[in-house]
Amino acid sequence: MTTGFDLLDPILQHHIVNTLRWPGLRPLQDESAPTIVGGTDAILLAPTAGGKTEAAVFPLLTRMQRERWSGTSVLYVCPLKALLNNLQPRLESYAAWMGRSVATWHGDVTAGGRRRIKAERPDFLLTTPESLESMLVSTGVDPAVVLGDVKAVVVDEVHAFASDDRGWHLLAVLARLEALLGHRFQRIGMSATVGNPEELLDWLQGGSNSAGQVVGPASGEAAPPDITVDSVGTIQSAAKVIAALHAGEKRLVFVDSRRLAEELGAGLRERGITTFVSHSSLSLDERRDSERAFAEARDCVIVATSTLELGIDVGDLDRVIQINAPRTVSSFLQRLGRTGRRDGTSRNCLFLCLGETAVLSTLGMLHCWSLGWVEPVLAPPEPRHIAAQQILALALQTRRVSLGGWRASWGRLPLFGDDGDRVFDHLLEKGFLDHDSGTAFIGPEAEKRFGRRSFMDLLAVFTASPEFRVYAGRQEIGSVDVSVLTDTVDGPRVLLLGGRSWLVTHVDWSRRQVYVEVSNLPGRARWGSMPDDASFRLTRGARAVLLGATPAGVTLTRRATATLGELRTTRATDVSGEGLVVARDGDDWRWWTWAGAKANRTLAAWAPHLIAPRQTFDAESVRLHPDLTGSSIADQIALMRLDEEARRRCPDVDDGALAGLKFSAALPSELARRTLAARQIDVGGALDCCSMGPVLRMGG
Repeated sequence: MTTGFDLLDPILQHHIVNTLRWPGLRPLQDESAPTIVGGTDAILLAPTAGGKTEAAVFPLLTRMQRERWSGTSVLYVCPLKALLNNLQPRLESYAAWMGRSVATWHGDVTAGGRRRIKAERPDFLLTTPESLESMLVSTGVDPAVVLGDVKAVVVDEVHAFASDDRGWHLLAVLARLEALLGHRFQRIGMSATVGNPEELLDWLQGGSNSAGQVVGPASGEAAPPDITVDSVGTIQSAAKVIAALHAGEKRLVFVDSRRLAEELGAGLRERGITTFVSHSSLSLDERRDSERAFAEARDCVIVATSTLELGIDVGDLDRVIQINAPRTVSSFLQRLGRTGRRDGTSRNCLFLCLGETAVLSTLGMLHCWSLGWVEPVLAPPEPRHIAAQQILALALQTRRVSLGGWRASWGRLPLFGDDGDRVFDHLLEKGFLDHDSGTAFIGPEAEKRFGRRSFMDLLAVFTASPEFRVYAGRQEIGSVDVSVLTDTVDGPRVLLLGGRSWLVTHVDWSRRQVYVEVSNLPGRARWGSMPDDASFRLTRGARAVLLGATPAGVTLTRRATATLGELRTTRATDVSGEGLVVARDGDDWRWWTWAGAKANRTLAAWAPHLIAPRQTFDAESVRLHPDLTGSSIADQIALMRLDEEARRRCPDVDDGALAGLKFSAALPSELARRTLAARQIDVGGALDCCSMGPVLRMGG
């Protein structure tokens, strides 16, 4: 029987056995080879450290040799520059076995490095979607020459792209490159476990009818992971616990905010623990130094946000510690997969919860995980703003766009929907595009809004709050939110960045630069960010825990057990096994939907006569009009499920929210509002609430 190993080039076979000293390929690598060598599109599924990179690269190197590919024939796309930098040395070693080359192109690559890439055209080019589009529109790059030989595209961490507007942007840029070159690429996506891999493959193929295959071999009978939940109250208590446990081991601590990363890092250092910090607002050099030092050390801790979730290699770990709950089961699986890589070690994760709410959300997430549920990856709906961005980017790329045939550059990609012509006409009407002789070109409004720095702002589809860069002498430390520089403080202004305190000595407001020196005073960290809405499934998981469910395979410490007991007592009036509670509390009614913020926002749009106005939507409940009666509430909830006209209503979107949708100015206001509204609703969750009979409770 022919194996995947048998299909690989003999040179690769030799080095796998003699250089890597592998006894054989891993299951994913073995099963992916026939698909990729055969030129078929694929989604490769495996946990962190499951060998996905080799599962894609070894068969592609084999194709490269057999079919005599030349020039830059493989694009390797990642969501993070740090991940590209981390991957390059490993891919260089594999490619060198075959006499092939690898290079990286992103925003930090020097002009000299780019000139070498254009001249030498490496076989593998590692890049981001934004950098790839910059190559398409740059006057200094001829993409038909530099990228003219591309045969395959590898998309690493494809689930991270697909769940975000960067995914639509990536697919659109690939479609434009295929249209320019006149041929389609093989598309290979690599992902951790997801709930809908077939749909993810369809999305990656961008409307193509090409053959595709999901490759995700069943894992063997691995030992169950060691999952423990503790309730510690404060971030300083968490630092105390981490400092006291697992001495001599290498520990990776995940937090879901930069502020917590800084505060925990400082707290651990105060306790004499060798600690490193990694998050997106630290400078590239700071992050690299932390990750390199952590990878080479033993008895130490690195505190990180999700920047270290997506496959960046920081060496073998002994422990993963999670502060509070990650936002998804998928994130938990990614982080859990960081452990148990060495023989004789097992997967593990210790949750340290900062308060009752964190204990409940953590156990709710673990309940979903214990049932085998993982989030489906869903592309954001109705990406009209990305459609507008792409039309303008095409005008930059080609200089002139046909008024009649402009859609051809994206083939069958379902980016424009039924509103593409309205978007295009709006760009013409408002001066984003100018036109004559049957063609359109960049207009004065596009120059005004996006023309700075050679239209670089147009090429990045994500938004980021403006931050001030922090310098100690000439060394850049990172960046901070402006609010930490402007709020009132008693005494000197001291920042917390990189887990260290810095005294502010000067602020250059015009250049957005802060100059600091080392301080022994306690510092402050703050960044503005919008929390993700809690999902329907995870919120219902929390409800199940309150009703008595305990996640299988999870150990609770005495403190966590006590906290859970208190929660089940104090929140007993908010849940019922017979339905969803509608409770009278003073003058108010509250409907305990346990459906997530999006579903609750949807219910408010469907039934403004039932849901009280001007409320902040949380995951657990909504306030109802206070003058309703119990029987009228029950009747209106039942009618809501049957009212098809009401279910077509979407939440109101105010002008302030539009500012958060990048390129919304390039859309008609009504379409921009519809785009945002479509992303704020959960129809399935709302319908579920309507189908569950209300349980009326009077008096709280």
